[in-house]
Amino acid sequence: MISIGSLWLPILVSSVFVFVVSSIIHMMLKYHRNDFVQLPKEDEVMDALRKFDIPPGDYIMPRAGSPEAMKSPEFIEKSKKGPVIFMTVMPSGIPAMGGQLVMWFLYSVLIGIFAGYVAGRALGPEAHYLAVFRFVGATAFAGYSLALLQNSIWYKRNWVATLKSMFDGLVYALVTAGTFGWLWPTL
Repeated sequence: MISIGSLWLPILVSSVFVFVVSSIIHMMLKYHRNDFVQLPKEDEVMDALRKFDIPPGDYIMPRAGSPEAMKSPEFIEKSKKGPVIFMTVMPSGIPAMGGQLVMWFLYSVLIGIFAGYVAGRALGPEAHYLAVFRFVGATAFAGYSLALLQNSIWYKRNWVATLKSMFDGLVYALVTAGTFGWLWPTL
């Protein structure tokens, strides 16, 4: 068994590597550019919504409020008439990425901690590279990718966009696994 404290080097180094790889994926590669499409008549829709001064948050439209209300004729009619929307409203202005990048790095550290914990409980010092790679890789893949499926299942997010993000998660998991295998503690 390996303590989580002895795995801080692979946790932090893998987080740095994932941060760099994710930056390359999102800034240099082009396969995420069409994950979101432009809303028809975008300017008109923005002008129409602006007057409501909607605060940042997550919204659904129409919203029933309870299982009973979902059966009401009014809700059924609104849903049939449409549009049915899941919407996230963000603060107005140019997005400041600093806070999001910090949270992304901390998220990578958290995944490294869980992957290290699982591998550390299953393996000892001097574990073979491929054994470390398998345990860390599977756990990191679960952390980076599997929960993304919920967005397509429940919120109808585009399946292609979800699968592309899951592919990114596989890449991040492989980077994490390789780093842990390389820096796994020895006696």
